[in-house]
Amino acid sequence: MKRSASLLLLSFLISSSMLAQKLVQGKPEDVGLSSERLAKIDNLMNEGVANKWFPGAGVLVVRNGKVVFHKTYGVSDLEKKSAFKKDDIFRIASQTKAITSTAVMMLYEEGKLLLDDRVSKYIPEFKNPMVLDKFNAADSSYTSHPAKSEITIRQLLTHTSGIDYATIGSDEFTAIYAKAKITAGLDKPLEKLGPTMQALGKLPLKTDPGEKFIYSLSIDVLGYLVEVVSGMSLDEFFHKRIFEPLTMTDTYFYIPREKHSRLVPVYVEEKEGFKKFGTATGFSADYPLAAGTYFGGGGGLSSTMEDYAKFLQMFLNGGRFNGKQLLGRKTIELMLTNQTGEMEMQFGLGFELETPKNDYQSPKSLGSFSWGGAFSTMYWADPKEKLIGILYKQILPNAHNDTAEKFQSLVYSAIVD
Repeated sequence: MKRSASLLLLSFLISSSMLAQKLVQGKPEDVGLSSERLAKIDNLMNEGVANKWFPGAGVLVVRNGKVVFHKTYGVSDLEKKSAFKKDDIFRIASQTKAITSTAVMMLYEEGKLLLDDRVSKYIPEFKNPMVLDKFNAADSSYTSHPAKSEITIRQLLTHTSGIDYATIGSDEFTAIYAKAKITAGLDKPLEKLGPTMQALGKLPLKTDPGEKFIYSLSIDVLGYLVEVVSGMSLDEFFHKRIFEPLTMTDTYFYIPREKHSRLVPVYVEEKEGFKKFGTATGFSADYPLAAGTYFGGGGGLSSTMEDYAKFLQMFLNGGRFNGKQLLGRKTIELMLTNQTGEMEMQFGLGFELETPKNDYQSPKSLGSFSWGGAFSTMYWADPKEKLIGILYKQILPNAHNDTAEKFQSLVYSAIVD
């Protein structure tokens, strides 16, 4: 009898523990937040819509694994006057980078690679890198000299590889990459990641590896690395190893036809108001609706607020969610450890970090991690407070960033316990 009772209790504890790993609905007061204070978010977001800072937006707040604030404001489509919905799908752009970094760390845990391995061990085109010396703007020609060392996987994860970015990088490398037809992939969904990254490996670096933080195509290189090491496409790896275990059922590179209507249009902010983003220099905001084959590790995913919150909650849970252990607790700790020292950007393995150097700038706790996307999406997660904040819009350029900062301050001001 006692043995049966003990087994029953053990079963209850295990099932309760697994349930705690899922996102569930909760009341703010149940997790030490004030409903009255959180309600001030309504004022902020409604003000943004009324003042035409953005057509609409969605916000989500999670604490202790419970969704305590999840609302939408304004419209997703100005022409159709479609109200924003909680399950709308957004282009999350560079929020893809954290997921690619997670894939790399899963392979690291399996002994398939080491962080200080040279990337040329897996992608030979990156062997014997060169560094830009002189650049001729007239024809995008250049001279270069041998780099002091080769690029490592750790340097790719921390954007200290010396690689620059296509289109949004420096003038020199925007031109060099354009001439070599190197892009972030959003303008060529029907091509493949591998050939583009192989071509990138033959181009010069901006600096010697390890010398400086340069936001870059480094994570796109890692996306191809995942494909080479795992033998799967990045899309397949994401779905089998990350999205399915986390029940991220609305996250895709290319959205299934039956969900096309849930993709929020992108608007461009102009003097006369908001205008739907058309096609500029071959880039269309409709890329998630293609039957694409280009799976860029640095951008390209579309997702919902709740799906991405599940991904972030996995980190707050020490690598576990929905009863599945995706990463070990010590690996999570490593990813959230400052890897860039005293460089201007305090960065871990996939995220910007709150450290003693920058902690004065925000109410986030030390160890918090964050990033965002070019189409005006942002997130942060705070391990100490067990808190997640998400704010999603779909506008270009990513203007009125003080809305994100104010949203963050309102969330923290609601903590009462």
